[in-house]
Amino acid sequence: MNEATPTALALGLLRGPGSTARTILGLAGPPGAGKSTLARHLVTEINRAEGPGTAAYVPLDGFHLSAAQLDRLGLTHRKGAPATFDAHGYLALLQRIAADRFQDIYVPDFDRTLDEPVAARHVVHPQTRLVVTEGNYLASTDTPWPDARRLLRELWYVHADDTVREDRLLRRHRDGGRDEATARHWVTGNDHPNGEYVKAGRPLCTRTVSGTDLPLAPESRTVL
Repeated sequence: MNEATPTALALGLLRGPGSTARTILGLAGPPGAGKSTLARHLVTEINRAEGPGTAAYVPLDGFHLSAAQLDRLGLTHRKGAPATFDAHGYLALLQRIAADRFQDIYVPDFDRTLDEPVAARHVVHPQTRLVVTEGNYLASTDTPWPDARRLLRELWYVHADDTVREDRLLRRHRDGGRDEATARHWVTGNDHPNGEYVKAGRPLCTRTVSGTDLPLAPESRTVL
């Protein structure tokens, strides 16, 4: 028997006991694994199957610290590392999503053209039953990530081979304006250690899903 697709697995979270409650599905994985592409695909497919607004997208990348704050903290060279996110702000948003079924909840994102976080790009509606949230550090054991993880129904680890991830990351950085040498330096000096840190959390995840051969995201600005 063929293994169920990620879309079928996500649809399964909306059925059975407690199916009227709001469910939060998390996707963890190292940089370039395909998390945002998979998350956007799941949201699109769930809304196609169950109706508009049934699923919503909540990216951790919306909680990147701004360039001004990174400069203040001396962390510009480590952008994307755990310390460069407002993790407690992300946790507070998840707590509100889990508890508030009466108001539209606006969700920030990260704009790679601006290279800055932007407010209110996404929205969780009162009728939203499945929230798909993704980010590098959802499986981390450091504070406050375990508190965030307790709000998730399931946490999937998105896997892609390191060579695939490196190719994606190099393309991302080149598209962002870095030359080849600078892009490679960023991948080896920043993305690689971040990815190794993320891999340690894989045993805490509910299941592993593939981050390769994913359909194109609805937007071309996927951050993978």
